[in-house]
Amino acid sequence: MKDNYILALDEYFCANYSDYVRISAIEGYKMPELLVVGKDGNISRRDSRLMRICHQENAAEILQTLKEESEDTDFTFSFCFRSLRDKFHDLKDKNTFSKILPTVLSHVDETVESAGEKLTVEPRFWTLIAKGKVYPEKNTVLALALTCRLSVSDANNLLATCGFTLQQDSIRDVVVGYLLEQRIFNEEMRDKCLQEYGIKSLPIKRQDAPTDFD
Repeated sequence: MKDNYILALDEYFCANYSDYVRISAIEGYKMPELLVVGKDGNISRRDSRLMRICHQENAAEILQTLKEESEDTDFTFSFCFRSLRDKFHDLKDKNTFSKILPTVLSHVDETVESAGEKLTVEPRFWTLIAKGKVYPEKNTVLALALTCRLSVSDANNLLATCGFTLQQDSIRDVVVGYLLEQRIFNEEMRDKCLQEYGIKSLPIKRQDAPTDFD
């Protein structure tokens, strides 16, 4: 029997996940009628959100199929290099990742150093990220948000400085969004939610787990 928070995640996921190409390709999915003819004879289009899994009679079966067919292919590298143009722009920009990171972490009684210790990012690369020499990839920011127990607004602010947002057509983003909104930061509960949806690419350091650079 699933834990209540997993059941709540499933419900949240069915109501929010919006990769309609992927959803509609699942066996048993029934495409809703989106084009309707009004009494005046005009054709109108209904909200595409009606295509989400929660509106299917067999939603549980479709969701299970999606989970079984999912494979975490999200990019796992921890950082990306900045162009010379970007570096020049960052000198004048007050809202870069490295400039707002210490403030965001202070909201949760963390420091740049303590935050880095929670991630499986090599210390030398984390130092470059913290100094603004390179920018973190999305997986790194999401892992940081979960391990440091950030608020949704702070997580979104950090993502925005790197040009990212939480996207509803991404399995990873929807699950992480749920964890942040519901503030599910307990390691066991968090990891069960990630495992339920096959999310393995987040650079989160587990307790007692060795890393290549230890």
